[in-house]
Amino acid sequence: MLDGRLRVAGAGLIAFWLTILVGCGASANSVSIYPAAVLLAPGQTFQFDVVRTGNSATSGQSEPAFLVNGVVGGSTSTGTITAGGLYTAPSATSGQQILVSLGGRPSTSAVTIFNSSNFAPGSVATTQNPLVAAYSITAPAATPVQVQFGTDTSYGFSTSAVPAPPNGGTTTVLVAGMRASTTYHMQAIVNLTTGVQALDKDQTFTTGPITAEALPIFSAQQFAGGTQSPGVELFSLFPDIPTPPSPLSAVATDLAGNIIWYYDLGPTNIAFPIKPLPNGHMMVNDYPEYGTTRPAEIREIDLAGNIINRITLDSINQGLTGVASFQLASLHHDFAALPNGHVVLIGNYSETINNVPGVPPGTSVTGDALVDWDPQKGPVWTWSTFDHLDLTHAPYGNADWTHSNAIIYSPDDGNLILSMRNQNWIIKINYQNGAGDGSILWRFGYGGDIVLSGQEAPIDWNYGQHYPTIVSPNSAGVISLMFFDNGNNRLVDSNNDVCGSQGATPCYSSVPIFQLDESTQTANLMWQDILTPFYSICCGDALLLPNGNTEFDIAYDLNHLDFSFIQEVTSDQQLIWQMSVEDQLAYRGFRVPSLYPDQTWPAAAAPMLAKSALNPSKLKPNAVKKTIEQLP
Repeated sequence: MLDGRLRVAGAGLIAFWLTILVGCGASANSVSIYPAAVLLAPGQTFQFDVVRTGNSATSGQSEPAFLVNGVVGGSTSTGTITAGGLYTAPSATSGQQILVSLGGRPSTSAVTIFNSSNFAPGSVATTQNPLVAAYSITAPAATPVQVQFGTDTSYGFSTSAVPAPPNGGTTTVLVAGMRASTTYHMQAIVNLTTGVQALDKDQTFTTGPITAEALPIFSAQQFAGGTQSPGVELFSLFPDIPTPPSPLSAVATDLAGNIIWYYDLGPTNIAFPIKPLPNGHMMVNDYPEYGTTRPAEIREIDLAGNIINRITLDSINQGLTGVASFQLASLHHDFAALPNGHVVLIGNYSETINNVPGVPPGTSVTGDALVDWDPQKGPVWTWSTFDHLDLTHAPYGNADWTHSNAIIYSPDDGNLILSMRNQNWIIKINYQNGAGDGSILWRFGYGGDIVLSGQEAPIDWNYGQHYPTIVSPNSAGVISLMFFDNGNNRLVDSNNDVCGSQGATPCYSSVPIFQLDESTQTANLMWQDILTPFYSICCGDALLLPNGNTEFDIAYDLNHLDFSFIQEVTSDQQLIWQMSVEDQLAYRGFRVPSLYPDQTWPAAAAPMLAKSALNPSKLKPNAVKKTIEQLP
C-alpha cells in the first residue's frame, strides 16, 4: 500500500517504491531526473536520465553529479549510482528513506524509496510457437503491462501494453520478435495508476529451434547511399515445387534476414496472404495449395498461433444462401479488415454464359465476388463482377476472367478499391460502409474511365498489377495511388503490339505513383521506378515507407527464376537494401514497424555490399515453376 491508495497483489519479493518529489514553483530553466517514479527489487538496476528544460536544454554544461542521500555515487546501504545515472538498489531493505538527487543545481528532484512486500516477480513460459514467450505477472486493476526484451539487459525492443484484468490479477504478455535458439533477457513494466512505474526483475528465455526443412532461405544486403526505414519484413511465401514438406509460408524476419516469427500452416497450406491487425493479432487466409481439398478459411490468430476467430468457406456459403445469387468456390488473394470489425472477403465462382453478345454460348466464366462479413451476423453486403463488368472485356480470356488480387478500404468515403489483375484495372466500388449500391465509380487502366493528362499511350498504363495503396493522407478526392505494375502483356504502341514480341519494347515491371483526381477522372504520373531488367510476371507489392523511401516485392522475375527480391530505394531511386528469398516465391513481402501495432523496432544491420553484388550468383533458369495459369 502506498499513501493508502495502491495495493499490488501477490507476495514473495521485497521491493522498493521510488517516487520523485517534484518541487513546486520550479524555474522554467531547470535540470531534473526522469522518470518520475519507478519500482525496483533489491539489487535491481535502473537508468535515470537527466532532463533539461528552457535555456539549460542547450547550455552545453556538463551534467551535475548524481547523489544518493547526499553522497556522490551513493553507498551499499542506500544504493549506488554511476556518473551516468545507473542506479543499483541495495541488496536488502532497511526501511530508511533514500533520496537520489542531482548535485549543484537548485531545481533538482528527489527520489524516495518505499519498502513494500506486495510485489511478486513475474514468470516466463513457452508457447506452442518456439519463438514466442508468455510473460505473466500479477498487476492491479487498470494497469497496463508491457515487456521490454533483447539479447542483453539493455533490451532495445518492446511489446505493446496489455491491460490487467478488471479486478486485477495475472496479466500475460506474448513476447514475439526473437531469433531461434537464442537466449533473451526480458523485463515487465507495470505502469501503475499513481504514475509509479514498476519493473520486474530481469528474466531470461531461450527460444527453440526451427527444423531445417521448414527454413526459408533469406539473404539480405545493404548498399551505400541512404538509411533504411526501421521495422521488420512480413512474408507470405509459396514453395516453388509442390512437394511437401515445404518451408514455412507465414514468416517475419528482421532486416538482416533472420527469422523472428512464423505461423505454421502445415506442409500443404500457404498464407494467401497474412496481415497484421490493429489489435496486435494476425489475420491469415489459410489456403490449401497442395495435396488437399480442404477449403480455405480466414483465421485471426494471436502471436503464439492460437486461433481467436475463424471464417470458413462453409459458414460463408451458408450465410449467402437466400442473401446472394452465388456460392463461393474459394477464398483467395486478399481480405480487408475494416474499422468496424467486419472483414471484406474476396472469393470466386463460375457461371455458364449463354446469352451475352460477344461471348460464345456455353462459355464457363470464373469471376470474383466480395462479401462483407459481420462476425455477429454473417454476410451483410455482397458484390459480384458478373453484375458490374462487361464480359467482353477479357484481356486474358474468360477462364479466369477477373482474377482480383487486392482489396483496400477508403476511410474518407467508406468505399472499396479492388485490383483485378486479369482486367488490367484498379477500380473503386460504391460501398459506402455497406450502404452503397456497388456501382463502379472509376476504372483505372487502359480502356477504363481515367484519362492520363498529357499522355495516352498504351505503354503508360498498368498491366497485371498488384497491391494498390493510397499514399496520400486522404483516400478520396485528389489522391495518390501506388501499386506494383507487373507489366504482363504490356501494350507498347498504338498498334497494340505486346512487349517482348518481335521488334517491340522488352517487357518490364515498374512501381508508379499516380495523382488521381476523382472528380475530373484524370491522373498524372508523379513518380515511377522502372525496374529494368526485372520483369516480375506475378505477385508483388509496393509501399511508401515512413522515411520517404519506397519498398517493393519483385516476386517472380523471369531473369532469376529461383529468387524473389525485396528492395528498398530512395526517392531518387537509389537501391540501399535488398533481401532475396531463394526457392520460394514471395507472394507478398512488406515492411511493418514491428510485430506490435504501436511499436517501431530499429532496423537490423545487413552486410554492406557493393551494388555490383546485386544479382545472386546461383541462378537456375530451368527451375520447375508453375504455369502462368496457376500464378497468383
